Amino acid sequence: MTKKWYNYFVSVDEADGADQSARTPTTTATVSKSAAQSVAEIASSVAAEPKFTTPVSDPTCFDEIYKAAEIPPAPQGYSILKVAHMLESEHLRNLPSDVKKSSVLVALDAAGAEIKDVIQDAVRRDRALDTYERVQQRAVEELEARKGKENSEIQAQIDKYLTEQRAKIQANNDEVAREKERLASWRLKKQQEEKKIADAVGYFVSENPITTGPAQTQPPVSKTARRSE
Repeated sequence: MTKKWYNYFVSVDEADGADQSARTPTTTATVSKSAAQSVAEIASSVAAEPKFTTPVSDPTCFDEIYKAAEIPPAPQGYSILKVAHMLESEHLRNLPSDVKKSSVLVALDAAGAEIKDVIQDAVRRDRALDTYERVQQRAVEELEARKGKENSEIQAQIDKYLTEQRAKIQANNDEVAREKERLASWRLKKQQEEKKIADAVGYFVSENPITTGPAQTQPPVSKTARRSE
């Protein structure tokens, strides 16, 4: 994949003395094709994926990434970063694109550097960044997989715990229900027993002291009352 800004520098000059107004669509297409070929040739001369020989401790430090990718020093010190700095300087920032381009090319020529080397430096840095992005993406995916597995195990433990606790709650409720059913059955027999007693007592008293209904619930005895007994 080529980046559009490579074409900012890489171009093919037309024949000397050619009339600019005499360009034809075919000529323009040929020039564009030749420029694209130049970019492709420069890009193909750079390794497709750089090797990182040292770990990167600070991913936000691009210089550290470039160093880990062992990007060689640019000839005459004219890296793409230096050229980018030149283009953004107060001397060139507001000038037309063709003037910026010419100014940079003049500076390169004066320093004995070639634009081809600058483009190669740009491609190396771009591929180093792309490669390191893939490295980080793989790291994130591996982390996501590990944490996903860990979360699944935690969720399984939670589900198991909830199942066990729900079973205990259900067992408690079942026990209470059985006791209530037993008490209701006992009360029915109690009422029958009390009626039998009340019927027998009724022959001898004017007011029957025997209760045949549910026993009234007595209020709980307070701790103070128990201590005073």
